[in-house]
Amino acid sequence: MNSVDDTNDPVALLIRSLLKELGEDPGRAGLERTPQRVAKAMRFFTQGYDQDPVEILNGALFDVTYDEMVIVKDIEFYSLCEHHMLPFFGRVHVAYVPDGKIVGLSKVPRVIEMFARRLQVQERLTRDIAQTLEDVLHPKGVAVVVEAIHLCMMMRGVQQQNSSAITSSMHGEFEADSKTRAEFMDLIRRRKESFA
Repeated sequence: MNSVDDTNDPVALLIRSLLKELGEDPGRAGLERTPQRVAKAMRFFTQGYDQDPVEILNGALFDVTYDEMVIVKDIEFYSLCEHHMLPFFGRVHVAYVPDGKIVGLSKVPRVIEMFARRLQVQERLTRDIAQTLEDVLHPKGVAVVVEAIHLCMMMRGVQQQNSSAITSSMHGEFEADSKTRAEFMDLIRRRKESFA
């Protein structure tokens, strides 16, 4: 018998059924609370559906006279692949060239986390981050590069342990001007020195 009642949580009930279908006993000591734990974890991993990226950014837009590249790089993220619901994770590098407006630097990782906390494919994640910044900031250009490792490629299927995926989305000056794009790519390749 389950020590914690999960009859009111539809996700926990589904996990309990899944455990049974896999040949497990969801009532045994190691699994009796697993349906509730998995339900709670899945809600955390997908909380991005309840958030609005425009709302996140609009609270920190500032008028400024600055027209050089702004880069926030090495932003760590974790997401779930929509094909197998297995994790993929890595780093995101974002740049934009302002056109009268900048956004608070902490908002860029918040937008990335919001999109990552949905069932995703890396290509859409990359595009959605770039498109949101484009739509809200109306900059002269936006660039997003995502580097990720996919457990669905490592644990199953081709079982490639050392492979990674890189996706990019370039808008405005980053798409039209090869020098701007090259400068961005060079800057994100550089490893940061310690600030200590």
